Amino acid sequence: MQYIEHRNKDEVEIQGVSDFDLVRIFECGQCFRWDMEPNGDYTGVAMGRAARLRKVGESVFISGNLAEFESVWQDYFDLDRDYAAIRVQQGVDDFMRQACEFGAGIRILRQDKWEALCSFIISQCNNIPRIKKIVGALCELYGEPFEFEDGTRYTFPSAERIAVLTAKDLAPIKCGYRAGYIIGAAKAVADGSLDLDALAQLSPQDARSELKKLYGVGDKVADCAVLFGLHMLDAFPRDVWIKRAIADIYGKGFDPGIFAPYAGIAQQYMFYYIRSTAKSRL
Repeated sequence: MQYIEHRNKDEVEIQGVSDFDLVRIFECGQCFRWDMEPNGDYTGVAMGRAARLRKVGESVFISGNLAEFESVWQDYFDLDRDYAAIRVQQGVDDFMRQACEFGAGIRILRQDKWEALCSFIISQCNNIPRIKKIVGALCELYGEPFEFEDGTRYTFPSAERIAVLTAKDLAPIKCGYRAGYIIGAAKAVADGSLDLDALAQLSPQDARSELKKLYGVGDKVADCAVLFGLHMLDAFPRDVWIKRAIADIYGKGFDPGIFAPYAGIAQQYMFYYIRSTAKSRL
């Protein structure tokens, strides 16, 4: 893999990276602040920064200079991990070989821990377009504005900012009953009773148990926060799509341990495949 800075265009070219598909990364349900532009580029905000990504041939281009890329985006896109080799490992049966081939290009993002937790609290009993709308409204209302490409973007509001709010303050984002869950989690993070950095040093099981102590956080949200926020790649969230796949393909007694130590990556291949091909599989 090689990184080339194009100063005249203010972007960095990533050459020789396998398994980096913009649509599959941003549309597999793991993040909610990246949007496809009419020309196929993706723009979004993460880690307090905005970026534009585009793919030309085998190269991926990301806006910004090399210093910013190396300090933020290289880690964010988990570029030091060989996802092609992991896909081979995950092909334990015909179904998974199909899912891995279909989802080739997915990478698990290293997201901000608090943003991931809050976003997946919002995701409860929700669909992706509505989750994105609520998250976007939350950022516009309480995030910090900054300029990017002649437009205004917003950072994800800190836990400290959300912790002092009331359910009434969150009414404009239309998150419903989730408002209390969001504020409760923000208070726990802000006052230190929930230390997300410390959780990242525990086992996935122990981190999951600690997260479930939060008001309104159950198995699915906790597992998503562990996988996508704490970047513990052996966590295996089970939403309605994954439960359906397990019931249809594996039945009772299914153990995600067959995908260790990357059960979370296997889960994303399964999720993206089942959700994308649902109609054709009926």
